[in-house]
Amino acid sequence: MTVWAIVVAAGSGSRFGGPKQFEELEGRRVVDWALVASRSVADGVVLVVPAGHLEDEAPVADAIVAGGATRSASVRAGLGVVPADATVVVVHDAARPFAAPALFEAVVTAVRDGADGAIPGVALADTVKQVRDGHVVATLDRAELVAVQTPQAFAATALRRAHAGAGEATDDAALVEAAGGRVVVVPGDPANTKITLRTDLA
Repeated sequence: MTVWAIVVAAGSGSRFGGPKQFEELEGRRVVDWALVASRSVADGVVLVVPAGHLEDEAPVADAIVAGGATRSASVRAGLGVVPADATVVVVHDAARPFAAPALFEAVVTAVRDGADGAIPGVALADTVKQVRDGHVVATLDRAELVAVQTPQAFAATALRRAHAGAGEATDDAALVEAAGGRVVVVPGDPANTKITLRTDLA
């Protein structure tokens, strides 16, 4: 099986106050940590960046493409240059520089074992309530809920089919699920945090 990875680094970082993926973290840019981890399982890596960063250095990437107006559009831009013979595609957010190679291996293995998609999930510690117009309408059973991370791995055919309708979602698994794909959950890593605010980078 041929594995390709798409590292999504096209966001503007509005809550961070700028493109967080290009900030320095322990001597590397945040995005470089994500690229190196993705390469641990991938035969090829596509980096998706804002249009103004197409000329940036990224030796780990095999291709660099401009992203779209949304996360889903950016993934589709990356998917457009993934070779047709790729069998597994891993999608990873550049804002998660702490994802360990073992997590990449876990989601890829689950797809190789027959799932259409595999995502890392972490159990919730807090009580979760559904709120509408400032009022609680339901208290959800947290035993049935997980916080989802990237990397997420997919059978390439399932991911391409899910994106064919140009749908929008906060992650690719939601599109694959909506297209009828079977997505499994592997244990996530609490240390695989997402950089959203400047305090997260510190």
